[in-house]
Amino acid sequence: MKIVYFHGFGSSGASGTVESLRHHLPEHEIIAPDIPVDPQVALPYLTGFVREQQPDLIVGTSMGGMYAQQMFGFKKILVNPAFNMSTMSKVMKAGKRYPFQNGRKDGEKDFLITGQIVKNFNQMERQQFKGMTDFDKENTWGLFGTNDTTVNCYDLFKKHYPNARRFEGEHRLNDKSLKTAVIPLIREILSI
Repeated sequence: MKIVYFHGFGSSGASGTVESLRHHLPEHEIIAPDIPVDPQVALPYLTGFVREQQPDLIVGTSMGGMYAQQMFGFKKILVNPAFNMSTMSKVMKAGKRYPFQNGRKDGEKDFLITGQIVKNFNQMERQQFKGMTDFDKENTWGLFGTNDTTVNCYDLFKKHYPNARRFEGEHRLNDKSLKTAVIPLIREILSI
């Protein structure tokens, strides 16, 4: 089966999480694109990407969880989704240059967050739950780390979706939280 993975802010499709997923799920094809920085570019790109790939499941972490949530019509797992990127001053500040944490296919090493990018996130966030169907409500799962001090969107997720679970872990996934929370849920969903 095919799984598409959406990375978090400042990462890439070559993140350690992608490699861990491939290691723990060798029977599945794991595809992970580099997400463009500006949501006005990222959202249409990702929508086209999943339509082309037709994955059996989408897994997104943090910012990637926010984007994954908007891939209506697909089964998805949102891990510590960051639904409010534009207001998360601890994570994203206009006028700041950030290094990419992992290598990207385009070779870029860093990126600048502009005021326009923050504004674009804000506009997208206000629309992000529009278009949900009953299929999406039934086939979207949220995983929330009990020690996540970076993002807390559990209540917002529960306002829209019933399938929320907590796991012992922080915002960033490590091998333990992958093995105890994410991998078992992936196996459960793909066996349904």
